[in-house]
Amino acid sequence: MREPSEDWAILVPVTGEGQQMAITIVSSDPTTHQRHHLDLYASDQQAEVERLLSLGAQRVDWRYPEGADYIVLADPDGNRFCVVQKEMEQTGVANPSA
Repeated sequence: MREPSEDWAILVPVTGEGQQMAITIVSSDPTTHQRHHLDLYASDQQAEVERLLSLGAQRVDWRYPEGADYIVLADPDGNRFCVVQKEMEQTGVANPSA
């Protein structure tokens, strides 16, 4: 998992299981792009992507690097975000998109 920095924070549950997410400030023009980037971490990435699509998210055409552990989606307003597969050490589940 990426370490937090001045412009990047990772939010995790204090106790027990629950949603894990990361947010960062971006430097793009606020009149044409969103000013944040959100990552949602999932134990079962494919199931979470399907759940989000059923709630109104849309797939984004994206050039993924080899071995990418994330899938880019957009919310109904067009804000992009990533669904990241949690690491195997954390979940015991292999990355289904690899």
